[in-house]
Amino acid sequence: MHIYIDFDDCLCETAAYFTQIARKLFGKEIAYEDIKDFNLQKSFDLTDDQYGEMMEYGHRPQILGSIPQTDGAAEVVGGWIRAGHRVSIITGRPASSFEPSRKWLDRHGLEGAELFCLNKYGRDSFIKGASYSLKLEDYYKMKFDFAVEDSPLAFKYLTHLPDLRAAIVDRPWNRGCALPGENYRRCRGWEEIQQAFADAEKALKE
Repeated sequence: MHIYIDFDDCLCETAAYFTQIARKLFGKEIAYEDIKDFNLQKSFDLTDDQYGEMMEYGHRPQILGSIPQTDGAAEVVGGWIRAGHRVSIITGRPASSFEPSRKWLDRHGLEGAELFCLNKYGRDSFIKGASYSLKLEDYYKMKFDFAVEDSPLAFKYLTHLPDLRAAIVDRPWNRGCALPGENYRRCRGWEEIQQAFADAEKALKE
């Protein structure tokens, strides 16, 4: 099977880590469960300048390398790779983040996962002149059997595949969103994601 996995808040706890950055830079006290909007500028009530400063700081190599793993992620994804499945990490991080992101994956035993940077969110708004390693037209030529995603803004990059089964990682910012279809399952962690994957694999074989 070919598996699509988003990076931030699927493999690692990015939003929770950014609450620490907002506290350090601006004295903002935001509880993780209060992050109701995927747009952290809105959730953290930041000015444009503050948002730009936070995102520039948060994309520094040493910061990206420090974001903790989501419990169970590397173990499950590593198992998929060892079983012979193709895993593609499709991240909205800019290409300038590729090297530290690649090092993070390798350090967590995911050397066999491919990594692609796709402009999912119009990130030029805070990283001027940002570039991405995967063009949208090339992304749409890729076919996936299973996906792991958390952002409602990224659902549109999955719905062109009618037979795709997807695990939506349960996060505060997606709990009020309707899922795109019956093949999409809300999962409260990687144990449930593994079960959703097993069900998808079984369905593909039938």
